[in-house]
Amino acid sequence: MAPRPTRTPTPPPAPDPAAALDRIAFLLERDQAPTYRVKAFRTASAVVVGLAPDDLRRRVEQRTLGELKGIGPKTADVVEQAYAGRVPGYLADLESRPSPVPTDGAALLAAQRGDCHMHSDWSDGGSPIDAMARTARDLGHEWVVLTDHSPRLTVARGLTAERLRAQLDVVAELAAELAPFRLLTGIECDILDDGSLDQDPDLLARLDVVVASVHSKLRMEEPAMTRRLLAAVRNPRVNVLGHCTGRLIQGKPRPESAFDADAVFAACAESHTAVEINCRPERRDPPSRLLRRALAAGVYFTIDTDAHAPGQLDWQGYGCARAEECDVPADRVITTWPVDRLLAWSSASR
Repeated sequence: MAPRPTRTPTPPPAPDPAAALDRIAFLLERDQAPTYRVKAFRTASAVVVGLAPDDLRRRVEQRTLGELKGIGPKTADVVEQAYAGRVPGYLADLESRPSPVPTDGAALLAAQRGDCHMHSDWSDGGSPIDAMARTARDLGHEWVVLTDHSPRLTVARGLTAERLRAQLDVVAELAAELAPFRLLTGIECDILDDGSLDQDPDLLARLDVVVASVHSKLRMEEPAMTRRLLAAVRNPRVNVLGHCTGRLIQGKPRPESAFDADAVFAACAESHTAVEINCRPERRDPPSRLLRRALAAGVYFTIDTDAHAPGQLDWQGYGCARAEECDVPADRVITTWPVDRLLAWSSASR
C-alpha cells in the first residue's frame, strides 16, 4: 500500500488568509480548545472568503478589517500577516506545540483508510458537510461516513426522515464533486428503550453504514440494558454498535452502563456488527477490559473519531493506541479496509 500522507495536514509556508484561519481552527479543535475560540477563527475565515480580492487588499492596506462583523483584533492580525506572505505568529505558536494525540498506535493509525462516525452542522456538529469531508480527505482517508443523529435526540437537532432524505441529496452531489474520495451515507441512530431503532427502516436500508448508539436511560438495570443492546446489534440494519458503555471520563464524569458484555459481544460477532472504539478523549469507549473481551468474542471493530468539528477528525490516534495496546489485529478493524470491502461487508450484514 502506498505511504499515507501525514495525519495532520500541514499548510504551505505562507498560507493564504482563509487557509491560515482554518488551520488555526483545526489545531484548536484537535487540542480541545473552547468552542468560542474556535468559532472566532471559523467565522473570520468565512468573512474573508466572502470578500472580493480588491476589497480584501484595501482593508489590509488601510487596516480596517476590524470594521467587519466577524473579524476581531486577533483574527485581523492573522489575515494581515498571511496576506503579507508571512506565517502568522498565532499559527506558528500553535504549530510549535506537540499534538495531544498519542503516537503509541502509529502502525495501526497508518493503516486507517476511513472513519465511520462523524457529525456535521445538520445535527450537533459545528461545520458543514463539505468541510468535514474535505478535512477527512486531507488527513489521508480514502472514505468517510457522515453519521448525523436521528430524530429522538432533539438536543442534537437529530434528523427527521424528511431531513435525512434531503441530506442524502446533498451528499450525493458533494460525493460526485469529491471523487475519487468517497463520502458515504450513514446515521448515528438512537437505540430506543426496547432496542428498536429511531428511524424509518426503509430509509435506514438506503444508507451505506448505520451506527446504533444509546443516548438515553443509560442507567437502566443490567438485564433490561442487555436486552436492549442485543435487539439492536441483531437488527440487520445495524452495522456498528457505537460507544457501547456510554461512559464519560472527562469533564462531568458518567459511569458505564451495566450490561452483559459477553452476551452482547457474542451477538455482535454472530451478526457481523462491529464494535466501535470511540476515540473522543472524554469517552475512549469501550474501556480496555471490555475491548479485550470483545476481541476474544471475535467481533470486528471500527476506530471512529465521533468528530463534531474538522480538527477532531485527527483524534483517531487515541483509539489506535488503545487498540494496539489490546493487540487488536488491523484486519479486524473495518476502518482499515478499502471502501469496496467495507460496502460489501455492510450490505451483506443486512
